[in-house]
Amino acid sequence: METAAQSIIKTALVEDMRDIREGLATLINFTDGFSCTGSYRSMEEAIPRIRHQTPDVLLSDIGLPGMNGIDGIRILKDLYPQMTVLMLTVYDDDDRIFDAICAGASGYLLKRTPPAKLLENIREAVSGGAPMSPEVAMRVIKLFREVRPPERVDYDLTPHETRLLKLLVEGHNYTTAAEELKVSYNTIKFHMRHIYEKLQVHSKSEAVAKALQNRIV
Repeated sequence: METAAQSIIKTALVEDMRDIREGLATLINFTDGFSCTGSYRSMEEAIPRIRHQTPDVLLSDIGLPGMNGIDGIRILKDLYPQMTVLMLTVYDDDDRIFDAICAGASGYLLKRTPPAKLLENIREAVSGGAPMSPEVAMRVIKLFREVRPPERVDYDLTPHETRLLKLLVEGHNYTTAAEELKVSYNTIKFHMRHIYEKLQVHSKSEAVAKALQNRIV
């Protein structure tokens, strides 16, 4: 059975602006179920000190004096992989959002997030969620659509050409592919010329690589 002490969410802060840092610490400490275990003005201060009482959740700004928040959480996530990190920042540009998530952030919140919503977001993150401010979520969806590779690219290959390409992917050469398909070596060469043209490649290895990359076979 879970005790009251076990249910408290230990939260730490990295924020260089004193008013914001103290306001967040007060909000966390005076809310049932939360405890502020550390409040730091820079990553240089946080990294060596956070080990004394590792939090469940770290709220970190990005624009910090010295090391920025994204570089800092890369180090902290290496040291404490179980620690949940939420960015709390004024920045909502694609590059910082993408870099923060790649660095290990579980969520990305803007500083204008209302206090009650912020606490809700912390609970969500501890439960395995990935809270994001609505504006950030929309940018992430847009970014995902732009960078996501296509499900399948159609290079207008015939069924026979696709089957031949699949054999090459499986490790066949022209001779063994000809035996498998019961055609002549010259027929394989003829079809391969068309495959190269359609895929815009110049060798068997390039054709295999493109087939795998674009999920042609």
